[in-house]
Amino acid sequence: MTTSHAQGPGRKLSDDIGERLLKRIQHGEFTPGDPLPSERELMRAYEVGRPAIREAMQSLQRMGLLEIHHGRRARVAAPSIGRMVDQIGETMHHFLANSPASLEQLKEARLVFEMEMARIAARKRSASDIARLRALLQAQSEASADLERFVARDGDFHREIATISGNPIFAALSEAVFKWLAASYRGAVSVPGLEKLTLHEHAQVLEAIASGAPDSAARHMADHLTRANELYRTAHYRPAI
Repeated sequence: MTTSHAQGPGRKLSDDIGERLLKRIQHGEFTPGDPLPSERELMRAYEVGRPAIREAMQSLQRMGLLEIHHGRRARVAAPSIGRMVDQIGETMHHFLANSPASLEQLKEARLVFEMEMARIAARKRSASDIARLRALLQAQSEASADLERFVARDGDFHREIATISGNPIFAALSEAVFKWLAASYRGAVSVPGLEKLTLHEHAQVLEAIASGAPDSAARHMADHLTRANELYRTAHYRPAI
């Protein structure tokens, strides 16, 4: 079926095509894993040229809704919280880099979230969970002389605490928030010279989780992030590149 579609002011033809394809996906005409019609078929169906089709599909790819591989038809992507978080990474970077108030608000939100992750971890932890946390803390200690590696292991430690919840959305959010902060300002997650403090406080959180003490784990996590935020706020740091 061919239909014409009037464009609104400021809208590109590819925007209209993308919207129509999105509706077909939302209505279940194409489900995760299904291939879309070929570019040629879509060109005939919508009576547009190849550039409009390609731009529309690339837009849906950036939204995490399509998988596009050279030489093959585009397919509807499987739902993925990790992919969704990645899609908004650059937007969040821009937002936080240009809004100091929002950066502080994100730190506050992270503190509340991480407290609950520590509390849940203390309730649900297993021996293997604790072993992974100890290994990550040791790896972070060994990376003390390399700031980039130290920061990466820091994020791994916090994400692993969220992973213990058994909810993959928590783990993805933990990783995302850490990445957003690190990408906006390196000082938001680490300052050279404070590695020993970070390791000591991580150890306190770990031991509270290992002991099965939810309130203690949450308190140590709150103390860790609160003290760190205050130290980072008064330390000199530059935007991350």
